[in-house]
Parts: sequence; structure tokens; C-alpha cells
Amino acid sequence: MDNNRTYRLTCTLTFGDIYGQIIIWLIVIFLSLAAALALMGAGSPVYALATVGLILVLSLPFLLFAFVTTLLNNVVVAQFDPETQPAGQNAAVAPGNPARMAG
Repeated sequence: MDNNRTYRLTCTLTFGDIYGQIIIWLIVIFLSLAAALALMGAGSPVYALATVGLILVLSLPFLLFAFVTTLLNNVVVAQFDPETQPAGQNAAVAPGNPARMAG
């Protein structure tokens, strides 16, 4: 039984994978600022600041969860044989994918 295997971790994440998440979070930010301005105009600045703070505090964990799960879904673990594959080649990344392995 041969347990001497080498594995390569490659990230295939591109900006297009997280672009929608960033746009949705920016929409949430602008809506919270609009709500704060409406409350500020109504004469209740404490509620305006509380609204912005509450929306940011509640939306940030969902944003981080979305980023982390997207990143983990784009990590490829592939078996690597240094004898048959030169060091400069990366078989784990599909051709045409703009992500490259550092190194």
C-alpha cells in the first residue's frame, strides 16, 4: 500500500464568482443609507443610526458566509505526481480558466 501521495490545492475563484454577491451587498448598504436619511429627515437621528448599524451588523455575517462558501467551493484538490508532471504545469485548473496557481 503506497501512502506517499502528493496533493495540490488550486483556487479557481474568479471575480465573476463573487460579483453578484458584492452587487447585492452594495444594494443593501444603499437601502440602509436611504432608510437612515428618511429617518434623519423625520427628526429621529438615534433611530437612523440604529437602523444603519443594525442592517450592517445583520448583513455582514451573511456576506462573509457567502464569500467563504464560494471560496471553498472553488478550491480544487488534485493528486500530483512530481515525476510525470513538470513543476510549471498545473493540471488541476481547466484550460481557459483565468485563475492561476501561485508559485
